Amino acid sequence: MIDVQAGIDELDIEEVLARPLMAHLATSSLDGPRDSPVWFLWEDGAVWLIGNHRDSFPRRVEQDGRCAMGIVDFDLSRGVLLHVGMRGLAEVVPLDSGRLYRLLSRYLGADKGRWNADFHRTVIDHLDLMVRFVPSSIVTRDQSYFATP
Repeated sequence: MIDVQAGIDELDIEEVLARPLMAHLATSSLDGPRDSPVWFLWEDGAVWLIGNHRDSFPRRVEQDGRCAMGIVDFDLSRGVLLHVGMRGLAEVVPLDSGRLYRLLSRYLGADKGRWNADFHRTVIDHLDLMVRFVPSSIVTRDQSYFATP
């Protein structure tokens, strides 16, 4: 069971996590804490991340799966500031091609033919693993304000 704590105002977690936002994955290392900005997919009660065996964050997850994650939707012009913070456990799992497509299409669009060829060649073609982060607690905050003209 996930412990969900609402912040200042009620926040629809599913709605926020469906947006193509950046997440920040916090992991630990022998040299101290580390932060990795990542694309993500919220699916089946978990946050799914992508990477490859050369990335450092999957190695840190393998050494210690305890992680924290922050996701922020901020738009100054609209006065929007939404935050979802999570704590939980992560694990490195095999790459799932269907889940990979669903994750990438959130950020790049559904038509693979329109994805940047250089990005495909230099990044996507080298993805060979996923990280599954299962939150044990979620804290939400809607600290939006109304912008004045």
